[in-house]
This record gives sequence, structure tokens and C-alpha cells, in this order.
Amino acid sequence: MTPPPIAHVVIVGGGTAGWMMAAAAGRYLDDGRRRITLVESEAIGTVGVGEATIPSILNFNALLGIDEAEFLRETRGSFKLGIEFAGWDRADARYIHPFGHFGRDIQGLNFHQLWLKLRDEAGIGPIGDYSSATVAMARNAFGHPQRDPRSPLSGLAYAYHFDAGLYAAFLRRRAEADGVMRVEGRIVSVERADSGDVAAVRLDDGRRIAGDLFIDCSGFRSLLLGDTLGVAFEDWSHWLPCDRAIAVPTERTEPLLPYTRATAHRAGWQWRIPLQHRTGNGIVYASRFMDDDAAERLLLARLDAAPTAAPRRLSFTAGARARLWERNVVALGLAGGFLEPLESTSIHLIQQGISKLFALFPDSAISAVERDEYNRQMADNYRSIRDFIILHYHATTRGDSPFWDHVRTMAIPDTLARKIALFRQKGRIFRYEDELFATPSWVAVLLGQGIEPQGYDPVVDALDTPRIAAALRQMRQATAAAVAGLPPHAVALDRLTTIDGPAPATRQER
Repeated sequence: MTPPPIAHVVIVGGGTAGWMMAAAAGRYLDDGRRRITLVESEAIGTVGVGEATIPSILNFNALLGIDEAEFLRETRGSFKLGIEFAGWDRADARYIHPFGHFGRDIQGLNFHQLWLKLRDEAGIGPIGDYSSATVAMARNAFGHPQRDPRSPLSGLAYAYHFDAGLYAAFLRRRAEADGVMRVEGRIVSVERADSGDVAAVRLDDGRRIAGDLFIDCSGFRSLLLGDTLGVAFEDWSHWLPCDRAIAVPTERTEPLLPYTRATAHRAGWQWRIPLQHRTGNGIVYASRFMDDDAAERLLLARLDAAPTAAPRRLSFTAGARARLWERNVVALGLAGGFLEPLESTSIHLIQQGISKLFALFPDSAISAVERDEYNRQMADNYRSIRDFIILHYHATTRGDSPFWDHVRTMAIPDTLARKIALFRQKGRIFRYEDELFATPSWVAVLLGQGIEPQGYDPVVDALDTPRIAAALRQMRQATAAAVAGLPPHAVALDRLTTIDGPAPATRQER
């Protein structure tokens, strides 16, 4: 006998994670019989520091049928072509992690292998000259990718910066229009069935919200997965010692840069995220090496415009729950884990959690095989991103503070150590499973962090060297010419959507 379907999905918590889930569920899970309910309390603030994304956000917006111009208007968003890292390998060094790819592969060989062999020849230049995003970032320009594969702009990729509070509000309107019911109230207790599953949550006014499948979007508290079901948290702070952040918005400055900036300091790093109406700023640091007051003073001293609100202090621990799906509870966002926003992956992990849940969506008799596969895939996602972030800290020549001495000399996961060793030898990169970051991302960060390959893939020697060198020079020239025709970022944004009047109202993110 076929088990009955899930009749009621209850989302516990709003914010970015809750309303992303609600918007997706309202569009794809509400078949007229299944109910979707989101429970949140206006009295409980959201963390709301994540305002930068990676290109996968375009897939999520497309899934929901979101118009780009409307999205940018409603969230005061801007375009993002990559991240500029300042002071990571050395205090005076800078490099770019661009979106998209470098050049074009030739005869099945990765472009970076060709560049490694020829990089010292005249006219070849730095690898960033073969990235449309990197060249556009240097010009503060923006353009959409071209469909013609012959165009260097076909290799362009982009994401967004946006106001996280406005994004949640935007998704809420769409979710409620699709039939999602929002319940205002603070949860005071959780009821469990005899089976051990979560049966219902009870609100402070006595209401009882029962459900079949619960999505825990309750933030760091992890009310259902952690507090109620007792799923352990795996602490990764021995690799990622930063455990504090302070966020502050400032006035918008010109030009409107099409990229995020991450600037290292003596005990962590500082972010700068440009939006249409303001700039998001924050400092991430390790409390073992810097106290809160010193961090706030450093942040305020390094701002490039006047603050528009008081700084907000946050505490966190890097890591993830041992399982993100336990019994009839699935955790999304901070309820399942946290990796600092260095590579803007927080919203991507929410998106991954939603898409994998849809791919493995259960009936009322939740199967262990579905749950185990979900947990395996999400664990792989978290760990691969974890390793990529650790790389930024560990691969450095900085020794100007106890913090950098610590991260430079610490033991690292074997999975990352193998990647570094393979790249250091012959520039080889291998991706595993459903790993987020593709080869160009690893190339950009490994080279940017000062890891220089001792050689290159010897298969490259089978190609005609003069012809390959000529091809690279042509790629470089074509990339420069294509980007030269792009408008400034602010102009491109203005052409797509014109903002009139004041910014939409939103609660101050807490």
C-alpha cells in the first residue's frame, strides 16, 4: 500500500532561508491539497549580514520565474562579477577571484595549463587578462554574458549584491501570493510523536501548529534539529578560527563597483558590498586574537563613507550539524551550519538544501535511503566549501600577527592538502562529487594565494607551441576589446531598472 503524501509542510522561521523555502514550496509543492505554513515572530530578528551571492542565485531566481529588473528594483541590488582579495597572501598584495572562466580550453586541455607553460613569453600576460569578469572589474564595467560561444563575453558569469531584508520581503510577497500561510508568533515548545518525530510546535498564545514535514529555519538556535532532536554540531573552528563579526552600513560611494571586496587584517578580514542605496560593510575576526572593541575601532577606521546605522555585533562558530535531515526535520541556513561569508556561499547552501530536498521529497513514510542521500550530498557540499575557505587562510606568507602565524602553520584537512599538492606539482585540479567551485575558481585562488605550480601537465607539450601562443595572444586581445565596449556598472544597472523615490521600507537587520 502506498503511503499517503506529505499533507502539511511547516517552515519554522523566516529570514532569507525561511522565505526562500516558502517561495519555492509555494510554487512547486502546493498542489491544492498540500499546505505550506511559515511560522515566524517579528520579535525575533534575523542575522541578515549575507548580501553577496554567487552565480547559482540566477538559477534559483529562474526557478521561481523572477524578472531580473523587478528583483533588482525590489532588493536595491547591484551586479557582482567576482571578489577582490586584498592583503591575503601578503599585506600589500591583491588578486581577483572572478566568476566565469579563463580563456578557452584547447583540444581538451584546461586553459590554465596552456597559460602555465607560456606565461613568461612576450604578449601572454597575467591569467586575469583572459577573464572577461576580471577585465570588467578593473574598468568598473558590466555586461550580460553573450550567447555566441566565439565571443569572450560568453565566458562571463555574474551574481548579485542585495539587501537581505528586502530580499526576504520580496520572496514573502511571492510566497503568500502562491498560497503560503504565514503565522505570526513565538514558538515556546515543540511536541514529539511516539515515533520520535516532531508532531507540532506550540506558540506563546497557545496555538498549536501540527505538520508532517518540518523545515528548521530558526537560525543559530537550531530549534528543531539541534535543540529538539539533538543532532550534534561539528565544530570546525580549529580550521576556521574566526568567530565574531560586526556589520555596519554606510552611504553609497562612487563609482558603484561590480564586485565584493575582502580585505585581510591582522586577525581576520573586512567585507565591502556595494548596493544601489548604500554599502554593506563588516569585519570578521577571531576573538582569540582580537577583542570586540578593537575590532569595531578597526572597522570604523577603515570605512570609506559615513555610517548610516550603529554597528551590530554577531557571534558564531564555523561548522555544520552532523546531519541536516533527521526524522521529519530538515534544517536550512544557519540552523544546519555556518561558514563565514568569505566566498558568499550562505545563500547557495540554502538553495542547495532546497533543490536536493525537492529531488528527494518524501511521502509521509520518510525513507531512510532518501534521508541518507540528502545528508551525504549536503555534507559533501559543506565540506568542499569549507576546504575552499580554509585555503584562503592557510596558503599565505603573512607572518605579521599571531593570527596569521596560526592559520599558516595549522594542520589542514587531507582533502585540501591533496588539492594543494597536486596543484603545486603540475597545476592539476580535480573536483569531487557535487563540488561547488569549478576549476577556474581554484586556479584563481591558488595562484592568488601564492601557490605557484612547479610545472604543467606534460600533455601540453604535444601541442604546437607557436600556434598555441598565438591563440592565447588573440584571446587576450579579444577579451580586452570586448570588455572595452561595456558600459559602466551603474549605467548598465540604470538601463535595466530605474529607481524612483525612497528605498522600500524594511526592518533594520539584526
